[in-house]
Amino acid sequence: MGRAGRPIGGVSIGIPMDEPRKDDDGVVLTEAQKRARRSRSIAIALALGALVILFYIMTLVKGPGVLVRPI
Repeated sequence: MGRAGRPIGGVSIGIPMDEPRKDDDGVVLTEAQKRARRSRSIAIALALGALVILFYIMTLVKGPGVLVRPI
């Protein structure tokens, strides 16, 4: 598509941001989907926490020598 299909000056003309949105519930999750989402969130949090602890332990094992580097 050529130039005619693009917005003028790179600004699209649509719904203004200050205009209130319609009351649309969007996607409503079932209880099983909510439980699955919570389980995934907890699993991600535990994995991230384990990774942080692993990095901390590795830093302690390496000792202060990890900071001594030639410039």
